[in-house]
Amino acid sequence: MHTLAKLTIAGITLAVAIFAGFWWGYTQSQTKTAAISHQTNNFDKKILYYRNPMGLPDTSPIPKKDPMGMDYLPVYEGEESQTDKSLIRISTEKIQKLGVRAEAASMRQLIRTVRAVATIQADEQKLHTQVTKFEGWIQRLYINTTGQAVKKGDMLMDVYSPELITAQQEYLIAEKGLQAVANSDTDTKAAMQRLAKSALQRLRNWDISEIELQHLQRGGVTKEYVTLRSLANGVVLEKPSIEGKRFAPGEVLFQIADLSRVWVLADVFEQDLGLIHPGQKATIRVDAYPEKIFTGKVAFIYPKVTPETRTAIVRIILHNPDGLLKPDMYANVEFASFHNDNKVLTIPDSAVLDTGARRMVLVDLGEGRYEPRTVKLGMHADGFTEVLGGIQAGEFVVVKANFLIDAESNMKAAISNFSHASHNFKTDELMPVSSSKPTTSTTTVHQADGIIKEIASSRSVIKLAHGPVPSLNWPSMTMDFSLKNPSLLSSLKPGQKVIFEFIEESPGAYVITHIYPAAGHNLGPLQEH
Repeated sequence: MHTLAKLTIAGITLAVAIFAGFWWGYTQSQTKTAAISHQTNNFDKKILYYRNPMGLPDTSPIPKKDPMGMDYLPVYEGEESQTDKSLIRISTEKIQKLGVRAEAASMRQLIRTVRAVATIQADEQKLHTQVTKFEGWIQRLYINTTGQAVKKGDMLMDVYSPELITAQQEYLIAEKGLQAVANSDTDTKAAMQRLAKSALQRLRNWDISEIELQHLQRGGVTKEYVTLRSLANGVVLEKPSIEGKRFAPGEVLFQIADLSRVWVLADVFEQDLGLIHPGQKATIRVDAYPEKIFTGKVAFIYPKVTPETRTAIVRIILHNPDGLLKPDMYANVEFASFHNDNKVLTIPDSAVLDTGARRMVLVDLGEGRYEPRTVKLGMHADGFTEVLGGIQAGEFVVVKANFLIDAESNMKAAISNFSHASHNFKTDELMPVSSSKPTTSTTTVHQADGIIKEIASSRSVIKLAHGPVPSLNWPSMTMDFSLKNPSLLSSLKPGQKVIFEFIEESPGAYVITHIYPAAGHNLGPLQEH
């Protein structure tokens, strides 16, 4: 009896093994036949492009490999995925009519140019005001017009002042006394010398020039009219003096400016102030000399913002040896500001489509296919925008006629929605159209065998070393899958051989819908891939 039981069990086991082998061979044969049939059916079809073998949203117009060394898979006419169906397609003829042009996203150093209006002003450090420290009257003017150029030491005017006459007489009396005591004792002569020097120093303190003092010393005669001379080089900006005018101590008689160096005062908007710093070079242009470009340096940024214009004054020092630049001239200033010393990924400003809620670009995938893609942008500078995310270097984005492409795609969507709504209205007559009606999908189910390598603690993700997947043209590999229902793993553990079914729930996201132990299907041992 015991021997009979053993024979029975052995017979059953043999039958199961034979059935499993037959089923496995049949499955592989069907798979190979389907793959060969797929290739045969596509033999005469045009290859549109090559897609990423892992389902990532990356395509190529030519064959290539991914970072793992896997070949990109060809996509034939009529095989576009759901993601491909969302692309914008335009015929070559229409592309030419629209004048579509694309440029590659590239690395470059962003140089932002800050532009501002400015005025030329005299350098305050080179302004000189001619005043007197005594009272008097103007007898004669040698410089009698505003704007006249003068040099240091040039005669400005002759003045009459009782105080000057008295100071001259005191000096001459001291000089005569010094001669009278030439043979006296040392103390007496020293006292008279101090008196003469004091009288002469008084005249110097009143800004009487050395030339006039030498005339007084050599001539020994008091001058009724003393000549006042310029204390600086420059041009006369103000001349309130007229002949016969009485002046008081401290009253301005001339204002002279040295214009060999001038200030350029630029009004910079407050949002651009962070790009300006002392020592920065600036380019200045004036309407009077359109062919000339002047270069200066930022010397100071004023600490106050004008409330009405929201601008701050930036002072630029500019040398003016030829005197071409004159006070109150208007000027245009450009400050070149580097974003940083490193190159950043950039695209032309014209490539960006700003919807208000987000900013997008149209990525040119070739063959008349354009993918709308949301991007994250950074700094703008001279026609280019820094890209912080959304595209990679080398990808082509549409820079011309992108608004026309976007408008056409929106129009197509509007027509499609209108046609759909019209159809619903005709079918349902007076019944309202509901957008929540269930829709059917033709999701492809893929099947493969494999070995469980790891189960996540949440039991929602599983790592499998699976065999080839003919329906996706996948080779053997190890990858992670999500599970539709974590309870599918209730009886499974790492190292176990399984057969599983999965779908592409969204582009690049594969979800296991069913998974069984290989032994549960009476299958033979699987080889680890």
